[in-house]
Amino acid sequence: MAQDQSATIAFLARTADRRIDTHGAILFLRGDRVLKIKRAVSLGYLDFSTLALRRAACEAELHLNRRTAPDLYLGLHTITREEAGLALDGPGEVVDYAIAMRRFADDALLSQVAERGALTPALLRDLADTIARFHASAAVAPDRQGAARLAAVIAGNARSFAALPAGALPAADVARLLDHSRAALASVAPLLDARARAGALRHGHGDLHLANICLWQGRPVLFDCLEFSEELATTDVLYDLAFLLMDLWMRGYRAQANLVFNRYCDSGAQDDGLPALPLFLSIRAAIRAHVGAMGAHRQADPAAALAQARAYLTAALAFLEPGARGLVAVGGLSGTGKSTLAGALAPLIGAAPGARWLRSDVIRKRLAGIAPEQRLPPSAYTPEASAQVYATLEASAGAVLASGWPVVADAVFARAEERARIAALAQAPSAPFIGLWLTAPRADLIARVSARHGDASDADAAVVAHQAAYDTGEGADWAQIDATGPPVTILTRATAIIATQAPFILQKP
Repeated sequence: MAQDQSATIAFLARTADRRIDTHGAILFLRGDRVLKIKRAVSLGYLDFSTLALRRAACEAELHLNRRTAPDLYLGLHTITREEAGLALDGPGEVVDYAIAMRRFADDALLSQVAERGALTPALLRDLADTIARFHASAAVAPDRQGAARLAAVIAGNARSFAALPAGALPAADVARLLDHSRAALASVAPLLDARARAGALRHGHGDLHLANICLWQGRPVLFDCLEFSEELATTDVLYDLAFLLMDLWMRGYRAQANLVFNRYCDSGAQDDGLPALPLFLSIRAAIRAHVGAMGAHRQADPAAALAQARAYLTAALAFLEPGARGLVAVGGLSGTGKSTLAGALAPLIGAAPGARWLRSDVIRKRLAGIAPEQRLPPSAYTPEASAQVYATLEASAGAVLASGWPVVADAVFARAEERARIAALAQAPSAPFIGLWLTAPRADLIARVSARHGDASDADAAVVAHQAAYDTGEGADWAQIDATGPPVTILTRATAIIATQAPFILQKP
């Protein structure tokens, strides 16, 4: 039987100005501090039912969250029974434990930032970089059993679905999801084990959605990780990321999900894991489905909560549907808006979270070992360096296409042979190729490059003048797009061409 915490709750509530309840914890907010206790519950996948278990969970939460949020997690208090009543850190009998945290602004959760339309590209790039750095430093699992770990997650989902009240979720859909999940796992099991052997299996965050990320001192901070099970939190890093991608996608932030996905993949060698990403997204949605359905009766509007759980179940099935692969190349001189268009096209192509966007400017910076927004000197733009950039772009695009994932390739592609080589990549996997060539008056090009800041491109007015001498053939072998006007107009022109040549690679609205 779970221990009674009513006295502890009443004690902490007396001095709190706000209380937040979750399925496994209660938070008491006062001034610039937060005290958080674990609920004395046993939910199958977590057990905080005894004092010893709650202490262990609190200590683990402090240790693990200090990896990403050391400024937020301050320490552990004892709640003790004294002659005058309960107290913090008294000499009496310990009745519970409370984690002390710094309080961030009430509107600082990224779920709230998203709702007010403030998920800027700069913030999302910073977030993706933060996650990539965390994953790079996270402890590597010694067992290297990638497929077995994911099989255990699917089995856990099956048990959780079976434990739901009758009729909570459509039984036929649940059965179909579990069957499809097991089949998808079988198809990528060798890949998952290979990635585990290569170090992709790490003790990550485990619960990485928008409401577990906050803005702290202007930067995104990951907090409230999954602390109660090292087994569940130790996963392929792409599976860890998939929770955030799924959350963004389900909330309707598809462009934002695609930007995070591409920025994260640009930061390290993760493209080999793309065949497993649909399964990762599906499992994350499945977890949201059964957790939401189990807790629907505790919500203010149980019917709405149950409807949302069913939407997650539908999404979990949809994520497993195969997406079309294809290669869209966007070329043109500097300032024509190639990257603006490519970045807008990528979320619209293929399955969630959209196409892999391979940008020559980003590849050049990665080869130089610097951040995309850091400038390179003109001496870094030699013909030999550019040849290496194009060779890397082509190799990456070929590998991604071969894995079954669509690509948007973004580079000048000034030479006919460069355009021919990128187009040839789509022949081997029998994927459609669409080449888009952007044109605009030189005055527009100069104005655009001069207005850039915080971008991966180093092009300026001098580069535009230099490129004017290129013999590009006006990209005559690709579809011509007038790149004057606002970005949404240029995107409409581009999608019209794709819809004519290969409509099946475009996502349904």
